[in-house]
Amino acid sequence: MKKTAFVAWLVLRATRWLCYIGLLAYAFATTLDRPSYLNDFGLPLHSTEAWFFGLGVGAIFAGFLELMMREKAGVARPDFFRLMSPAAPPHSN
Repeated sequence: MKKTAFVAWLVLRATRWLCYIGLLAYAFATTLDRPSYLNDFGLPLHSTEAWFFGLGVGAIFAGFLELMMREKAGVARPDFFRLMSPAAPPHSN
C-alpha cells in the first residue's frame, strides 16, 4: 500500500508540474501570436479560455491530491526556511 501511494504521489507531482509548465508555455504562445487566439471582436476563443482554465485548475487539483497522497505514503513534510536537512544521528554499535 505504501509503495502504491508513493508512486501515486510521484505521478501527481509530475502532473502538477507539467500542468504549470503547460500553462506558462500556452501563455507565452498566446503572447507571440495573439490574433490566432482571439475572435473577430478581440475576445479569447473558447478553446483558449478552456486551456487556460483547465491547465490552471488541473495544476491546483493535482496539488491537492498530491498533498493527500504524500500523507498516505508517509513522505516527510518539507522544512521551510531550512537550507540543509538536519544531520542523521550517528549510529552506535
